[in-house]
Amino acid sequence: MAKRVLLCSPAYFDVVDQKNPYMADRLPVDREKAERQWLALRTALEQAGCEVETIAPVAGLEDMVFAANQVFVGFHDGIGKFIVPSRMVHNSRQREVPFYVDWYRQRGYKILEVDLGNEHLEGHGDLLWHPDWSRIYAGYGFRSTQAGVEKFGDAMSKLGIPVIPLHLIDPCCYHLDTCLCPLNNQAALIYPGAFAGASLVTLRAYWKRVYELTAEEAHKFMCNGIVANGRYLTPYITPHLESILSQEGLAPVVLDTSEFEKSGGSLFCMKAFLP
Repeated sequence: MAKRVLLCSPAYFDVVDQKNPYMADRLPVDREKAERQWLALRTALEQAGCEVETIAPVAGLEDMVFAANQVFVGFHDGIGKFIVPSRMVHNSRQREVPFYVDWYRQRGYKILEVDLGNEHLEGHGDLLWHPDWSRIYAGYGFRSTQAGVEKFGDAMSKLGIPVIPLHLIDPCCYHLDTCLCPLNNQAALIYPGAFAGASLVTLRAYWKRVYELTAEEAHKFMCNGIVANGRYLTPYITPHLESILSQEGLAPVVLDTSEFEKSGGSLFCMKAFLP
Protein backbone atom coordinates (compact mmCIF):
# COMPACT_ATOMS: atom_id res chain seq x y z
CA MET A 1 0.00 0.00 0.00
CA ALA A 2 1.37 3.43 -0.95
CA LYS A 3 2.14 5.74 1.93
CA ARG A 4 0.59 9.20 1.91
CA VAL A 5 2.83 11.97 3.11
CA LEU A 6 2.42 15.69 3.85
CA LEU A 7 5.09 18.23 2.88
CA CYS A 8 5.33 22.03 3.06
CA SER A 9 7.31 24.08 0.56
CA PRO A 10 10.33 25.99 1.97
CA ALA A 11 9.27 29.21 0.22
CA TYR A 12 9.75 31.22 3.43
CA PHE A 13 12.34 29.02 5.12
CA ASP A 14 15.03 30.94 7.01
CA VAL A 15 17.25 30.88 10.10
CA VAL A 16 15.98 33.74 12.23
CA ASP A 17 16.97 32.90 15.80
CA GLN A 18 18.67 30.13 17.75
CA LYS A 19 16.32 27.35 18.82
CA ASN A 20 18.89 24.54 19.03
CA PRO A 21 22.69 24.06 18.91
CA TYR A 22 22.77 23.70 15.12
CA MET A 23 21.51 27.27 14.74
CA ALA A 24 24.29 28.85 16.80
CA ASP A 25 26.21 30.08 13.75
CA ARG A 26 23.10 31.73 12.25
CA LEU A 27 24.20 30.72 8.77
CA PRO A 28 22.31 32.38 5.89
CA VAL A 29 19.94 30.17 3.91
CA ASP A 30 20.35 29.71 0.17
CA ARG A 31 16.66 29.73 -0.77
CA GLU A 32 17.18 28.36 -4.28
CA LYS A 33 19.30 25.50 -2.96
CA ALA A 34 16.73 24.78 -0.22
CA GLU A 35 14.01 24.59 -2.87
CA ARG A 36 16.10 22.14 -4.95
CA GLN A 37 16.75 19.99 -1.89
CA TRP A 38 13.04 19.97 -0.99
CA LEU A 39 12.06 19.04 -4.54
CA ALA A 40 14.60 16.19 -4.44
CA LEU A 41 12.94 14.91 -1.25
CA ARG A 42 9.52 15.10 -2.87
CA THR A 43 10.78 13.24 -5.95
CA ALA A 44 12.47 10.56 -3.82
CA LEU A 45 9.26 9.98 -1.87
CA GLU A 46 7.26 9.70 -5.08
CA GLN A 47 9.82 7.31 -6.55
CA ALA A 48 9.42 5.21 -3.40
CA GLY A 49 5.72 4.93 -4.16
CA CYS A 50 4.46 7.63 -1.78
CA GLU A 51 1.53 9.88 -2.59
CA VAL A 52 2.60 13.43 -1.70
CA GLU A 53 0.19 16.08 -0.43
CA THR A 54 1.18 19.65 0.40
CA ILE A 55 0.15 22.44 2.73
CA ALA A 56 0.65 26.04 1.64
CA PRO A 57 3.54 27.84 3.38
CA VAL A 58 2.79 31.07 5.24
CA ALA A 59 4.96 34.19 5.11
CA GLY A 60 6.70 34.87 8.42
CA LEU A 61 6.59 31.22 9.52
CA GLU A 62 10.14 30.29 8.59
CA ASP A 63 10.07 26.77 10.09
CA MET A 64 6.74 25.65 8.62
CA VAL A 65 8.68 23.41 6.20
CA PHE A 66 9.28 21.03 9.13
CA ALA A 67 5.88 19.38 8.78
CA ALA A 68 6.41 16.70 11.44
CA ASN A 69 6.01 18.93 14.48
CA GLN A 70 2.74 20.88 14.48
CA VAL A 71 0.41 17.97 15.24
CA PHE A 72 0.54 14.29 16.10
CA VAL A 73 -1.27 12.21 13.47
CA GLY A 74 -2.96 8.92 14.27
CA PHE A 75 -5.63 6.40 13.41
CA HIS A 76 -7.90 4.43 15.73
CA ASP A 77 -10.57 1.92 14.76
CA GLY A 78 -13.09 3.63 17.03
CA ILE A 79 -12.67 7.23 15.88
CA GLY A 80 -10.85 6.98 12.56
CA LYS A 81 -8.04 9.35 11.62
CA PHE A 82 -7.22 11.97 14.22
CA ILE A 83 -4.69 14.61 15.24
CA VAL A 84 -3.45 15.98 18.55
CA PRO A 85 -2.37 19.62 18.14
CA SER A 86 1.06 20.51 19.50
CA ARG A 87 1.91 23.18 22.04
CA MET A 88 5.36 24.21 20.90
CA VAL A 89 8.10 25.84 22.98
CA HIS A 90 8.94 28.67 20.60
CA ASN A 91 6.22 31.19 19.79
CA SER A 92 7.22 31.43 16.14
CA ARG A 93 6.59 27.70 15.79
CA GLN A 94 3.40 27.72 17.85
CA ARG A 95 1.94 30.11 15.26
CA GLU A 96 2.27 27.32 12.66
CA VAL A 97 -0.08 25.01 14.55
CA PRO A 98 -3.47 26.54 13.57
CA PHE A 99 -2.63 26.34 9.86
CA TYR A 100 -1.85 22.63 10.15
CA VAL A 101 -4.90 21.95 12.34
CA ASP A 102 -7.11 23.62 9.72
CA TRP A 103 -5.53 21.56 6.94
CA TYR A 104 -6.29 18.31 8.77
CA ARG A 105 -9.76 19.44 9.84
CA GLN A 106 -10.73 20.21 6.25
CA ARG A 107 -9.78 16.63 5.36
CA GLY A 108 -11.95 14.98 7.96
CA TYR A 109 -9.51 14.36 10.79
CA LYS A 110 -10.94 14.34 14.29
CA ILE A 111 -9.22 16.94 16.50
CA LEU A 112 -8.29 15.54 19.92
CA GLU A 113 -7.48 18.52 22.10
CA VAL A 114 -5.25 17.60 25.04
CA ASP A 115 -5.31 20.23 27.79
CA LEU A 116 -1.58 20.76 28.11
CA GLY A 117 -1.82 23.84 30.35
CA ASN A 118 1.70 25.29 30.46
CA GLU A 119 3.32 22.05 29.28
CA HIS A 120 4.72 21.39 25.82
CA LEU A 121 4.28 18.66 23.23
CA GLU A 122 5.91 18.80 19.79
CA GLY A 123 4.14 16.36 17.49
CA HIS A 124 6.16 13.80 15.58
CA GLY A 125 9.39 15.46 16.59
CA ASP A 126 8.97 13.68 19.92
CA LEU A 127 6.11 11.21 19.30
CA LEU A 128 6.87 8.19 17.12
CA TRP A 129 4.54 5.32 16.30
CA HIS A 130 5.83 1.78 16.40
CA PRO A 131 5.56 0.68 12.74
CA ASP A 132 2.56 -1.55 13.49
CA TRP A 133 0.84 1.33 15.33
CA SER A 134 0.72 -0.70 18.54
CA ARG A 135 2.39 1.91 20.75
CA ILE A 136 3.90 5.40 20.76
CA TYR A 137 7.41 6.35 21.88
CA ALA A 138 7.47 9.79 23.49
CA GLY A 139 10.63 11.83 24.02
CA TYR A 140 10.86 14.64 26.55
CA GLY A 141 13.49 16.86 28.12
CA PHE A 142 14.20 19.65 25.63
CA ARG A 143 11.02 20.47 23.70
CA SER A 144 8.20 18.25 24.92
CA THR A 145 7.98 18.25 28.70
CA GLN A 146 7.59 15.19 30.89
CA ALA A 147 4.20 16.39 32.12
CA GLY A 148 3.15 17.14 28.54
CA VAL A 149 4.01 13.58 27.56
CA GLU A 150 2.11 12.29 30.60
CA LYS A 151 -1.00 14.25 29.63
CA PHE A 152 -0.72 12.94 26.09
CA GLY A 153 -0.29 9.43 27.48
CA ASP A 154 -3.46 9.78 29.53
CA ALA A 155 -5.40 10.80 26.41
CA MET A 156 -4.01 7.90 24.39
CA SER A 157 -4.72 5.41 27.19
CA LYS A 158 -8.43 6.14 26.70
CA LEU A 159 -8.00 4.79 23.17
CA GLY A 160 -6.06 1.77 24.43
CA ILE A 161 -2.77 3.02 22.95
CA PRO A 162 0.25 2.75 25.27
CA VAL A 163 2.77 5.61 25.37
CA ILE A 164 6.41 4.92 26.29
CA PRO A 165 8.12 8.00 27.85
CA LEU A 166 11.83 8.42 27.04
CA HIS A 167 14.06 11.01 28.69
CA LEU A 168 16.39 12.81 26.25
CA ILE A 169 19.72 14.22 27.54
CA ASP A 170 21.78 15.30 24.49
CA PRO A 171 21.04 18.93 23.43
CA CYS A 172 21.93 18.03 19.83
CA CYS A 173 19.20 15.37 19.96
CA TYR A 174 16.53 17.73 21.24
CA HIS A 175 13.76 15.77 19.49
CA LEU A 176 13.25 11.99 19.62
CA ASP A 177 13.28 11.78 15.82
CA THR A 178 17.01 12.63 15.86
CA CYS A 179 18.00 9.60 17.95
CA LEU A 180 15.38 6.88 17.32
CA CYS A 181 14.29 5.61 13.93
CA PRO A 182 12.10 2.50 13.69
CA LEU A 183 13.18 0.49 10.63
CA ASN A 184 10.42 -2.14 10.86
CA ASN A 185 8.41 -3.88 13.56
CA GLN A 186 11.48 -5.61 15.00
CA ALA A 187 14.44 -3.30 14.36
CA ALA A 188 15.37 0.27 15.20
CA LEU A 189 18.26 2.67 14.80
CA ILE A 190 19.18 4.53 17.98
CA TYR A 191 21.86 6.83 19.28
CA PRO A 192 22.27 5.55 22.87
CA GLY A 193 24.03 8.69 24.12
CA ALA A 194 20.83 10.67 23.62
CA PHE A 195 18.91 8.78 26.32
CA ALA A 196 18.99 8.74 30.10
CA GLY A 197 20.05 5.33 31.40
CA ALA A 198 16.66 4.07 32.53
CA SER A 199 15.02 5.22 29.29
CA LEU A 200 17.65 3.41 27.23
CA VAL A 201 16.89 0.17 29.09
CA THR A 202 13.17 0.73 28.52
CA LEU A 203 13.63 1.43 24.82
CA ARG A 204 15.73 -1.67 24.15
CA ALA A 205 13.01 -3.91 25.60
CA TYR A 206 10.64 -3.10 22.73
CA TRP A 207 12.90 -4.16 19.85
CA LYS A 208 14.31 -7.51 18.81
CA ARG A 209 17.22 -5.80 17.02
CA VAL A 210 18.72 -2.47 18.09
CA TYR A 211 21.43 -0.87 15.97
CA GLU A 212 23.55 1.84 17.58
CA LEU A 213 24.75 4.88 15.66
CA THR A 214 27.76 6.88 16.81
CA ALA A 215 27.49 10.45 18.07
CA GLU A 216 28.99 11.69 14.82
CA GLU A 217 26.42 9.78 12.76
CA ALA A 218 23.52 10.94 14.92
CA HIS A 219 24.63 14.56 14.89
CA LYS A 220 24.66 14.38 11.07
CA PHE A 221 20.97 13.38 11.21
CA MET A 222 21.49 9.79 10.04
CA CYS A 223 18.86 8.70 12.59
CA ASN A 224 16.50 11.31 11.11
CA GLY A 225 15.89 9.27 7.97
CA ILE A 226 12.67 8.18 6.34
CA VAL A 227 11.72 4.53 5.82
CA ALA A 228 9.60 4.29 2.67
CA ASN A 229 8.76 1.04 0.88
CA GLY A 230 12.11 -0.70 1.16
CA ARG A 231 14.21 2.47 1.03
CA TYR A 232 15.94 4.53 3.69
CA LEU A 233 16.18 8.21 2.80
CA THR A 234 19.16 9.71 4.64
CA PRO A 235 21.21 12.92 4.38
CA TYR A 236 24.50 11.01 4.74
CA ILE A 237 25.74 7.44 4.62
CA THR A 238 28.63 5.65 6.33
CA PRO A 239 29.78 2.06 5.79
CA HIS A 240 28.39 1.36 9.28
CA LEU A 241 24.91 2.63 8.43
CA GLU A 242 25.01 1.00 5.00
CA SER A 243 25.73 -2.36 6.64
CA ILE A 244 22.82 -1.93 9.05
CA LEU A 245 20.42 -1.06 6.25
CA SER A 246 21.59 -4.04 4.21
CA GLN A 247 20.87 -6.38 7.13
CA GLU A 248 17.31 -5.02 7.28
CA GLY A 249 16.76 -5.13 3.51
CA LEU A 250 16.67 -1.36 3.08
CA ALA A 251 18.29 0.48 0.16
CA PRO A 252 19.90 3.80 1.11
CA VAL A 253 18.88 6.91 -0.82
CA VAL A 254 21.16 9.84 0.02
CA LEU A 255 19.56 13.29 -0.17
CA ASP A 256 21.33 16.57 0.57
CA THR A 257 19.62 18.54 3.37
CA SER A 258 22.48 20.93 4.14
CA GLU A 259 20.28 24.04 4.02
CA PHE A 260 17.75 22.59 6.47
CA GLU A 261 20.48 21.33 8.79
CA LYS A 262 21.35 25.00 9.40
CA SER A 263 18.05 25.08 11.30
CA GLY A 264 18.64 21.77 13.09
CA GLY A 265 16.41 19.62 10.92
CA SER A 266 16.61 17.04 8.16
CA LEU A 267 14.47 14.56 6.27
CA PHE A 268 12.19 13.07 8.94
CA CYS A 269 11.41 16.56 10.28
CA MET A 270 10.20 17.66 6.85
CA LYS A 271 7.29 15.25 6.45
CA ALA A 272 4.28 13.79 8.18
CA PHE A 273 3.01 10.36 7.16
CA LEU A 274 -0.79 10.22 6.87
CA PRO A 275 -2.98 7.24 7.79
